[in-house]
Amino acid sequence: MQARLVTRAPAKINLSLRILGRRADGYHELDSLVAFAGVGDELTLLPGEESGIAISGPFAAGLSLGSDNLVLKAERALRNELPALRSGRFHLTKRLPVASGIGGGSADAAAALRLLARLNGLPPGAPVLYAAAARIGADVPVCLEARARVMQGIGERLGPPLRLPALFALLVNPGVAVETASVFGRLGLKPGETISRETVPGVAPVAPPYAPREIVEALAAGNDLEAPARGAAPVIADVLAELSALAGCRLARMSGSGATCFALFDDCRASAAAGKLLARAHPSWWVKPTMLR
Repeated sequence: MQARLVTRAPAKINLSLRILGRRADGYHELDSLVAFAGVGDELTLLPGEESGIAISGPFAAGLSLGSDNLVLKAERALRNELPALRSGRFHLTKRLPVASGIGGGSADAAAALRLLARLNGLPPGAPVLYAAAARIGADVPVCLEARARVMQGIGERLGPPLRLPALFALLVNPGVAVETASVFGRLGLKPGETISRETVPGVAPVAPPYAPREIVEALAAGNDLEAPARGAAPVIADVLAELSALAGCRLARMSGSGATCFALFDDCRASAAAGKLLARAHPSWWVKPTMLR
């Protein structure tokens, strides 16, 4: 029997997120600079075993083991492209909060596609992987390579990988699940309505790596979902206020549709010290110093 295959599913962080409008079909157009964290879930594939999934880890409670699980959806989506797909049984170690704006489920689905690609001898950039990813969810394509880049459209249009520096960050989730659909609903956009056609400024794939201060200047675009998310979960405002008050914080922002927020610092010592302070003050919050790339 072939040895088990293992991969990480890193958290996706929206460094900036602009909503440009709502398409006639109801989907929202966005423009977002995305990076990936050093923390994430872990997915294992046991080739040749009966298809299915087991889940463990600190955030495993309540996750479905049925056909609606995103890992199993990824397997089915790729099998639709490749009927003779070899597979097996998955085991997910769930370390990321659920419904938290950091793409945990999408990262897990993308991880499943990567493992199945390895098992079936598919190259990482195989078009069938991206075709399958696009059918699972808007964030899954950008999670396939898990590299910093700009994503546009509803998430299906990906720019080239960007050479960002290591960004020393603190991720914080207050333990409140936020439903993405409700946040978009609070925007109140009608089908066909446009907000803006501005794009993420200041970052080019051929430019030298940016210093952290220059990254902060480039990210003045903000997150357009922050205000409606605060309406759905007022604690987000508290998290952002706490992060902004931490010594050395260069920028505090919400990721995705929330409720996870992040702060950027000049070095790992500052982010680690801030994390210890915040964890002592709020022991029920999920607090993780990490690097974004």
